[in-house]
Amino acid sequence: MTTTIRPLLVELLTEELPPKALNRLGQSFAEGVRATLDRLGLLAQGCQATAYATPRRLAVHLSAVLAQAPDQAYAEKLMPAKIGLTEDGKATPALIKKLAAKGLEHLDPASLERESDGKQEYLVARGTAPGAQLAAGLQEGLDNAIDGLPIPKVMRYQLADGVSTVKFVRPAHRLVALFGADIVPISALGLQAGRNTLGHRFMSEGDVVIAQADAYEPTLAQARVVASFEKRRADIEKQLQAEAGKLSATLGDDPEVAALLDEVTALVEHPTVYVGQFEEQFLQVPQECLILTMRLNQKYFPLFDPATGKLTHRFLIVSNMQVANPVNIVEGNQRVVRPRLADAQFFFETDRKVPLAARVEQLGSIVYHNKLGTQLERVDRVRAIARGVAEALGADVSAGDRAALLAKADLGSNMVGEFPELQGIMGAYYAAGDGEPADVVEALRTQYRNRCDSPVSAETLTAAVLFLAERAETLVGIWAIGLAPTGERDPFGLRRAALGLISAFEQLAAGGWLKISEDGPLSLTGLLGLAEASFPAGKVPASTLPEVQAFIYERYRNQLITEHDRNAVEAVIALTPPLHQVAERVRAVTAFGQMPEAASLAAANKRIGNLLKKAEGDIGEVDAARLADPAEKALAETIARLGPQAGAQLAAGDFAANLRTLAQAREPVDAFFADVMVMAEDAALRANRLALLKQLHGLMNQVADISRLAQ
Repeated sequence: MTTTIRPLLVELLTEELPPKALNRLGQSFAEGVRATLDRLGLLAQGCQATAYATPRRLAVHLSAVLAQAPDQAYAEKLMPAKIGLTEDGKATPALIKKLAAKGLEHLDPASLERESDGKQEYLVARGTAPGAQLAAGLQEGLDNAIDGLPIPKVMRYQLADGVSTVKFVRPAHRLVALFGADIVPISALGLQAGRNTLGHRFMSEGDVVIAQADAYEPTLAQARVVASFEKRRADIEKQLQAEAGKLSATLGDDPEVAALLDEVTALVEHPTVYVGQFEEQFLQVPQECLILTMRLNQKYFPLFDPATGKLTHRFLIVSNMQVANPVNIVEGNQRVVRPRLADAQFFFETDRKVPLAARVEQLGSIVYHNKLGTQLERVDRVRAIARGVAEALGADVSAGDRAALLAKADLGSNMVGEFPELQGIMGAYYAAGDGEPADVVEALRTQYRNRCDSPVSAETLTAAVLFLAERAETLVGIWAIGLAPTGERDPFGLRRAALGLISAFEQLAAGGWLKISEDGPLSLTGLLGLAEASFPAGKVPASTLPEVQAFIYERYRNQLITEHDRNAVEAVIALTPPLHQVAERVRAVTAFGQMPEAASLAAANKRIGNLLKKAEGDIGEVDAARLADPAEKALAETIARLGPQAGAQLAAGDFAANLRTLAQAREPVDAFFADVMVMAEDAALRANRLALLKQLHGLMNQVADISRLAQ
């Protein structure tokens, strides 16, 4: 059977769509149509799908679509023959009803095949069904695409008839569906498919007629619409870089630039970039304030000096209009941004009139959580933890306490009230203006980062103290009131807090404040204990600390298995070693796992663990006089020889050397299990051999539980 193959276009023209969701909406719409047509067999081999999304349209172009899908063979298992047929072979009412439900009422019951499943015979209908027609398949695909859109918020609106209402993300005005040059008769949201759409809202006139599916993108281009989200984004980025280059400036390299680029791509159909500027006097305001107001409120791209990274007084505007003389557009945008910058300047200058320390008292009127009190009460807890952490690390206790005291003081400032995203950053500016110590200022500035990403130095030690104290208080406090994360829900960011805390221990070790060879001076258990002690007696249930500690190690496990061998990670985490040692232990166990001795020793370790679990009563010490078999004597000698060496390597933090030492035990261990009956009938002999294995087990599992390496 031959069938027509042509390109297919579907477009839904709407009011302005949510910009932050536009790209996802476009991809979802295209995939919803494509997937349904593919399932129905309506896509020809090699068919390519192209998604389009502009502020006012979602569309998809499919390069090779069939007018009718090939006929499909089918086999429908209906029901047991004894239920479907009477004794004389006629259809029962049950079979007639079943055939009708399957759309097979035209079949003669005598034509049904019989198949046995080993217990009874079933009636099976076999035949060939005609392939799906494009119009019906596309209607199904469009309905599925609309129903499956990741719509942030649905709105209900009335259709032109004044009676009917529909629900969609925004009111829809046109529907285009073209199979080659032919209109496909489908409908959606009260619209009938045609070939007419609209071009640019201001730079095109009247209806735009799409002659055939392949003409969609070039026809819209003539109507001043760049239909492809990706092409529009690339065009904007190219223009931004070109204009920045002309001014010897840069756009900056923080992630917000890419996010803003995505957003402005969703706001324009025909992008053109213009240069704006503001009075240089505003640069006296902290640049974060100006950057935030330009990006967040105005969707401008601030420009920076490439040599210093400082903000300049120029910015780039992505306009939806291309005009010969853009002076009105530029001046209009400059007039709009000026009051915003003036507000930021006013907030900053007003806030500076009150010392940051004087704002701490205001925190007593700000609720942190109704079960945990005010922000001031929380500050007192964090201060107590910070003093303990600083003392353990040998840091300046008074600096840690001061940083914790001032950490949340900027919450009552005008600037943070207007821009909550500037918490901590503004506190650091105000603290610096008040003459607070540099390490305290740094602690305030970096307190909200997600993780510590560089080795802790003497200059950043106070920042690390505050970072640890705040996250410990959050984890213990929120957990204690029964708000531990569940499934995908983590409204208080405890997973993020746990990962941040882990990173702090890693970077303290990298900076030399925690030594790989030592468990302390600050441990996770000790830190959580400080947090517990900061709450009133009885506030933290006894189960909280063990659960929080397990939660943190589980987060570490999940993080590490993305970079390291899963079995090696499991082996290390099973011992819950000091956090700052975990990564080094994992690397050592990974290397050990590549050694030829590893598999045999891991299997033996697993076997030993099982034997020790079955032992009755306490396992005593080894009695050398009872070592009868040469293999057990050899194993005892090996343990005595390797034990001190492995212990010294463990104490020095040389985990890789410890495991290489362990590898030397392979032959005596193998010989022991080949020649010696551990569970001997003689109780004293059995107990002595179990004691020997207990010694071996301790030697084997100093760095990790190597039984986890056994496959």
